[in-house]
Amino acid sequence: MEALLNFFSAMSSLVWGPPMLILLLGTGVYLTIRLKGITLSKIPYAISLIFKEDNESEGDVSAFEALATALSSTIGTGNIAGVATAIAVGGPGAALWMWIAAIVGTATKFAEGVLAVKYRVKNEDGEMAGGPMYYIQEGLGQKWKPLSIFFAACGVMVAWLGIGATVQANSMADALQANFGISPIVTGVVMAALVGMVVLGGIKRIAKVASKIVPLMSAIYILGTLYIILTNIVELPAAISLIVKSAFSGQSAIGGFAGAGVMLAIRKGISRGIFSNEAGLGSAPIAHAAAKTNNPVRQGLIAMLGTFIDTIIICSLTTLTIIMTGVWNSGETGAALTTKAFNVGMPGPGGLVIGIGIIFFAFSTALGWCYYGEKCIEYLLGHKAIKPYKFIYILCVLLGATVKLELIWAISDVVNGLMALPNLVALLGLSGIVISLTKEYFNNTATNGKDQAEHIA
Repeated sequence: MEALLNFFSAMSSLVWGPPMLILLLGTGVYLTIRLKGITLSKIPYAISLIFKEDNESEGDVSAFEALATALSSTIGTGNIAGVATAIAVGGPGAALWMWIAAIVGTATKFAEGVLAVKYRVKNEDGEMAGGPMYYIQEGLGQKWKPLSIFFAACGVMVAWLGIGATVQANSMADALQANFGISPIVTGVVMAALVGMVVLGGIKRIAKVASKIVPLMSAIYILGTLYIILTNIVELPAAISLIVKSAFSGQSAIGGFAGAGVMLAIRKGISRGIFSNEAGLGSAPIAHAAAKTNNPVRQGLIAMLGTFIDTIIICSLTTLTIIMTGVWNSGETGAALTTKAFNVGMPGPGGLVIGIGIIFFAFSTALGWCYYGEKCIEYLLGHKAIKPYKFIYILCVLLGATVKLELIWAISDVVNGLMALPNLVALLGLSGIVISLTKEYFNNTATNGKDQAEHIA
């Protein structure tokens, strides 16, 4: 086990090295510039689109349900455990790099949503299927199909051994054992049964469950963090100052004040941010491809809200809670660090809020990632492979509850990075299509009742 952990840790350092960070940030910066910043200026307009039904268009779920499904796989352990790990290992400065990655990541997520709807297809059951494997093959051309196959294969691995089944089951098992003394084996059995009941019903059942769980638990978690931040509001200026200063000094909690260097803060901030919001990973467009819509740009605008909600709002609140309660350098890491912050900031119910939050977030994330992996396996092996895939997924949930956490995180980092590579290549190669469609949309659409044409070069 130790040898495996060392191997995947070394692979993680290689995959998430400077080339990957430059590619991720560079893609987001490039798209943000090409789009003239509309992924930031049009956030209010994008929010208004969520509540506009488009039942006459083709698709399997509403725009809101598609966003909820995408958020179900991003708002999870990455917001609670992943952010805490980034701060503990990379220092408070990791938060600044996480924010920077998220700001440009809205453009990345927008492009993913646009291309997902543009190149989606109908499968033999009449359901929509889309995502990077389709826009790589159809957009870049058949000669790029090996890249589509590589992405889909990585997607299945992430679902089984990465963000999907194992990480979520492990996080839920830890939370239930710490807060209620429930055995991880019991957690694994129950979670596997509940996941199975939902995912065997397909995207419509997943979307309906996600659209109930995600808003409720997000609201509870946000209210909890806001309570702690407001009751410690005098610490806010110092917390912001610490984040900014340590972003360039490499100050970390683990390893003392000498830290592990600025590069570690950057790497942890970006990698954990991507783990949380999945911008550039290529997962969210699989969900957005199922939306009822007649325009790719419309869904792209809704898709980009996922990064804003996940990282700019929820991850930021987690970061401030940990730093403002003064526990960031306590020696704890992961969910234990966030739990400690809640216990300090909200004595009594604080730990329970985190425990329940992890349970529901982990469950919803497991649902969303099962669907992503399903579409990837369908692309690789056809419709007949979906049921066997789902049964293996449920088995991974069961096993994940009892596997060593450090190994799971190391595996997750590696497969996440490998999955991002083909998607980023496609986003850059098809950026001209995204710009063209966006220009056409804003030149012909009245925004909020007014003619606000956007001219994008």
